[in-house]
Amino acid sequence: MTIGIVVFPGSNCDRDMAWALEGCLGLASRFLWHGDTDLAGVSAVVLPGGFSYGDYLRCGALARFAPLLKEVQQFAERGGPVLGICNGFQILTEMGLLPGALTRNRDLHFRCEPCELRVAPGNSQFLKGYAPQALVQFPIAHGEGCYQCDPDTYKALDQGGQIVLRYTKNPNGSQGDVAGLSNAQGNVLGLMPHPERACDPLLGGTDGRLLLQNLLS
Repeated sequence: MTIGIVVFPGSNCDRDMAWALEGCLGLASRFLWHGDTDLAGVSAVVLPGGFSYGDYLRCGALARFAPLLKEVQQFAERGGPVLGICNGFQILTEMGLLPGALTRNRDLHFRCEPCELRVAPGNSQFLKGYAPQALVQFPIAHGEGCYQCDPDTYKALDQGGQIVLRYTKNPNGSQGDVAGLSNAQGNVLGLMPHPERACDPLLGGTDGRLLLQNLLS
């Protein structure tokens, strides 16, 4: 079983993800070029962090038109696991796989720091094994991580258990302290913090290991 890591011009966390999956967890992965159209042999897909297409126009707005993402959309709609981290979360919202948008941080500064998160697993397959209300720590590194949506959408997400990760100390102004969202089916997860940087006890702890292992659950 192989995890596909989509690579765009401007991706900079693709190798971090491969290192976490292979070096820390012993999982097979391979890079998927954004211009290709083949997901054959892939059991899960990761949209990693970075600055796809230089974040021109809006973060993720150009990446959503990549040929491979048509296949990713269909893969997700069939129930395939899709994980979007940081820029990958932004791309998922631009694709419409998750609602809302990520906007400039409240203080208009790039934030790079450890963050404590509260877990509400809901139906997310990625958070199986985490206890409800468990506290985990993943680092963030973003300038446009402020989650926003209209009040009715937020109410539906909240009541539907789709807000699966919240900041305990909001670093960016996200509505409702949102750090991560799941789709209703639980097979798509977008989050701004970086679980791949929380897989080694010497480099940020190991709280992210279970989330990445669940890619193949």
